[in-house]
Amino acid sequence: MTDMNPKLSSFIDNIKESQLLWGLMDADGEGWVVCDSSEYEDTDVMPLWSSEANAQKHCCDEWADYKATAISLVEFLEYWVEDLNHDGVLIGVDWEANEDCMEVDPIDLAQDLAEIEAE
Repeated sequence: MTDMNPKLSSFIDNIKESQLLWGLMDADGEGWVVCDSSEYEDTDVMPLWSSEANAQKHCCDEWADYKATAISLVEFLEYWVEDLNHDGVLIGVDWEANEDCMEVDPIDLAQDLAEIEAE
């Protein structure tokens, strides 16, 4: 991991410790929060967090019907990355409401996470 953004580095360190990523799932357990990219036109971003608390604090306003839901690192690497990449969805790293957030390619994130998985 070279010249990594401090926010991304912190995100990865937290995941390394917990082995979990956090997203927001709807009450039916059918769908996850995805929003429009602030960087790229016609691109979706799936916000993910490195802690349950940070994910949970976003379960308000338009996302009040969602709940913070854990995704294991192994499951994310084995199943999610390929689907997100196929669908052209970026990852919003420790996403914060009303801020420009870091958006990363799921393959790039997977490579950084796979490095920690191997340690």
